[in-house]
Amino acid sequence: MAHSAVPITPRWPGVAAAALVLLLTLGTLGAVAWRAEWAGGLAPADWAAIRFTINQALISALISVMLAVPVARALARRRFRGRQLLITLLGAPFLLPVIVAVLGLLAVFGRGGLLNQALTGLGFEPISIFGMQGVILAHVFFNLPLAIRFILQGWLAIPAERFRLAAALNAPVGRLLEWPMLRAVVPSTFLVIFLICLTSFAVALTMGGGPGATTVELAIYQAVRFDFDLGKAALLAFIQFVLCVGAALLALRVTPEDRTGAGMDRVVQRWDAARAGVDYAWIIAAALFLLVPLGMVVLRGLPGFLDLPASIWSAALRSITVAIGSAALCISMALALALRGGATVAIIGVMPLAASGLVVGTGAFLIVFPYVRPADVALIVTMLVNATLALPFALRSVAPAAAAVKADYGRLGASLGMSGWGWLRLVAIPRMRRPLGFATGLAAALSMGDLGVIALFAGQAEETLPLAMYRLMGAYRMETAASAALLLLGLSLLLFWICDRGGRADVDT
Repeated sequence: MAHSAVPITPRWPGVAAAALVLLLTLGTLGAVAWRAEWAGGLAPADWAAIRFTINQALISALISVMLAVPVARALARRRFRGRQLLITLLGAPFLLPVIVAVLGLLAVFGRGGLLNQALTGLGFEPISIFGMQGVILAHVFFNLPLAIRFILQGWLAIPAERFRLAAALNAPVGRLLEWPMLRAVVPSTFLVIFLICLTSFAVALTMGGGPGATTVELAIYQAVRFDFDLGKAALLAFIQFVLCVGAALLALRVTPEDRTGAGMDRVVQRWDAARAGVDYAWIIAAALFLLVPLGMVVLRGLPGFLDLPASIWSAALRSITVAIGSAALCISMALALALRGGATVAIIGVMPLAASGLVVGTGAFLIVFPYVRPADVALIVTMLVNATLALPFALRSVAPAAAAVKADYGRLGASLGMSGWGWLRLVAIPRMRRPLGFATGLAAALSMGDLGVIALFAGQAEETLPLAMYRLMGAYRMETAASAALLLLGLSLLLFWICDRGGRADVDT
């Protein structure tokens, strides 16, 4: 019988996965740094892009957090039918393709949207959401739900016994319980959203208003696709990476430890929740802000759905192929790294968070450009980069389950002489199907909606569905774009549902 820890899985898959992640993060960054024209410096327009990127990210994160606090407080204090479903829908931004959400926002706030129709009917001048205000609006739409989820978890982590004690002593709940929690949770939430807004490409591409609303990522895209100035693109990409690393390190530094203490898992009863009308007003406003644009995508996409041109269906097929390949690679890397374990693997697994997809794509472009035509490897590179960028989310889901299986069954498997594929097939994978299915679906949905890397590499023959949608919007074919958005939304949710449902089917362990 085995009396000590015995390796039951081969080491080479974890080593190979770590090497691929390092190649696609540090390797592409090295290519960017090598090609960067350090002596040339930055033009005034480049400095303007850097300032705009930082300013819009700061404002977007600030508004998202400020609005999330009262909504999360209302959800924490109220119990109503459909509450759990509403909270579940707050995870939609992780699955929703950016270009689809942008089209929904345009249907509500755009030039011919519901808001401007109402303003015109009342005799007011229509408003434009393109430029800084449009970028901020879209970022708040994506990140408000994320901020609500983070802050709501902070509220729910306060033991119910503390609220009972505060009620018994007639103590101020806000000052003694809620304010300390907010001081611990809000800074890290703000920095995470700030990091997300720094690396947003599709939002700036579709909602930006020209040179005055250009982000660093958009400047990289323009330097590669239009000016073919690889040196300038490399320098901007390196600056983008430095900004992301700084924000990521600061976010990790201010992430709080759980010091709320343990409770007895009682349901929280809030005796201080007197103003129900205010709380429900916040909940209804947040739900409308999130769900109306999605409803408009469905309504505007249905009429022309059956008349979509063949090119859209071809782009959809390419997107599905890339998504399936990306998800398979991502979950394979996540499983290999999770079973390998260790602090080094954990660090490697989160490295893609500091790497923007466009920065990685720029590095990959610089690596392959001297040898092959970038369009010829567009789908393969997109698949690799999407798998790497989704890895932190997949690893977060798979790693705890892998650690539990190794702790519970590792010694038993070793004592029975089980190792390698046999142990994985008979022991590990059956007990990890739930997180594996969820992580696979998440990676597929994220890849399905990508509009970053593919925009650098693809020509007309290699375009995916998000890129085809963007080109339709640029040609003012909004009806066809709306139908394509509905197709993209449906395919993304379908891929996620198939993978997640497959992981949960007939699982008894």
